Amino acid sequence: MEHITMKDIPKDERPCEKCLREGPEGLSDAELLSIIIRTGSREDNSLALAQKILALNYPREGILGLLHLSMQELMQVKGIGRVKGAQLLCIGELSKRIWKRTASLKGTDFHRPQDIVNYFVEDMRHREQELVFVMLLNTKGALIKDIMISQGTVNTSVVSPREIFIEAVKYHAVSLVLVHNHPSGDPAPSREDLSITRRVKEAGDLIGIRLLDHIIIGDNSYISLKERGIV
Repeated sequence: MEHITMKDIPKDERPCEKCLREGPEGLSDAELLSIIIRTGSREDNSLALAQKILALNYPREGILGLLHLSMQELMQVKGIGRVKGAQLLCIGELSKRIWKRTASLKGTDFHRPQDIVNYFVEDMRHREQELVFVMLLNTKGALIKDIMISQGTVNTSVVSPREIFIEAVKYHAVSLVLVHNHPSGDPAPSREDLSITRRVKEAGDLIGIRLLDHIIIGDNSYISLKERGIV
């Protein structure tokens, strides 16, 4: 099959020229990605490489697949080495940080479950491991810091109340929220979820750092244990 270089594509159809003419909003996902990876390989131009990357997680929606890919998976595409792989991983991380920062600036009060979900959902709903975060809040409910306290397998995580409250005291938090994901997509709490919630709540009541909620995030859904009357 004949190799088509970027120079073989009519100038007004090349992603960079199209971006300058129409703005980035006028580009397809593959065109946006091709500009970021810049150069192709001996076999593929950057646009063809981008299309192959977006097809890696088929049938998942292409651009969202970037949030699931590891360096090893990216490097399965011929022409993607460690440098381009690192660039692509950083795109996913940057998008998650922008989302979280935007969500945090919309309001400083994290007492409402929906505000907490909005802050974490784009980061956590695509994870394939179970992660547990603690949100440390000040007297006004504003976020001091969010900290990942556990990273487990698809099915289990180990959470230590001691580690949670070491961080809470360190940052002078007056309240906290637990947040974790269920990679299965079903946010229904497990026995372990209920157990750690009770243990953290009891410890917090003793030392004066209140557990406000425990949010479990699934795929386009969540459960608030506060709303369930458990916290």
